Amino acid sequence: MTIARVDRRAQRSPAGSGATGTGQRTNTSALRRRQRRGSRLTALAFIAPLVVYLAAFYLYPLYRNLDLSLRDYTVRSFVQGDAPFSGLDNFRTVLDDPTFGPAMRHTLVFTFASIAFQYAAGLALAVFFNRHFRLAPTLRALFLIPWLLPLIVSASTWSWMFNSESGVINYALHLVGMSPVDWLNSPDWALTSVVIANIWIGIPFNLVILYSGLQNIPGELYEAASLDGAGAWQQFRRITFPLLRPVSAITLLLGLVYTLKVFDLIWIMTKGGPGDASSTLATWSYQLGFGTLLPKFGPGAAVGNILILIALVFGLLYIRVQRRQEA
Repeated sequence: MTIARVDRRAQRSPAGSGATGTGQRTNTSALRRRQRRGSRLTALAFIAPLVVYLAAFYLYPLYRNLDLSLRDYTVRSFVQGDAPFSGLDNFRTVLDDPTFGPAMRHTLVFTFASIAFQYAAGLALAVFFNRHFRLAPTLRALFLIPWLLPLIVSASTWSWMFNSESGVINYALHLVGMSPVDWLNSPDWALTSVVIANIWIGIPFNLVILYSGLQNIPGELYEAASLDGAGAWQQFRRITFPLLRPVSAITLLLGLVYTLKVFDLIWIMTKGGPGDASSTLATWSYQLGFGTLLPKFGPGAAVGNILILIALVFGLLYIRVQRRQEA
């Protein structure tokens, strides 16, 4: 009887062992599923504030701006929300307006002149500070001041400097025997004035980004070029500028997007005047939407959407160029 009982236990033990192994594998799989589910929930918890922020402050305003441009809004319908659908009529109104041509031309001149001089000055200063002399950190920090100042302070300061009667710039012209210039009230000089002010504000941004790009260029390349007899200009043309192309591309793109939408600087200095001599798409959009007693919300939003479309086109061009360079 004892021997038979032992044999029966021996026969049952493999089956019990297999059941135990199956149960352990089941428990392990369940534990892994719970861990993956917990990881997903944790990831969603971290990303949820960003999604809410983007939806509330980007997607919804874009939707509202598009809705404004496709409806015939008045002050009453803006409050009550019953504006009739007008399709592309607001865009046709904007494109047929005689202000559109000068505003678009001023926007392009303001944008590309600012970007060109900001980039050139920022690159020159970045190369200069890359020499690592004793006062380089202090001077580099001082050059950041225009970028750190509130824009209303910078614009007000430049308005005073360009003042035709008491401005320091006309005083400097007087000292060298030149006649004063009515910078802010002359149709010939108003746009130039705001371009100069915007260049001064944007140089520090270009300096910081391009200087950081220079730090990633190996110094051995310059040493090898010096041994081969390359001068400073050849080193810049053959080494510095080509290796800075990715950084330069993102710097120019960010500068373009920022400069396209510059409003407060122009509004504080000239309000787009005199007449429309310094009016851009950004200032014209504000004037249409908020600058009169009878605001034109639809056309103003249409001008804003045109600005967004221009920025989007340049952004897509940048992405295409970057993919070609990476390929």
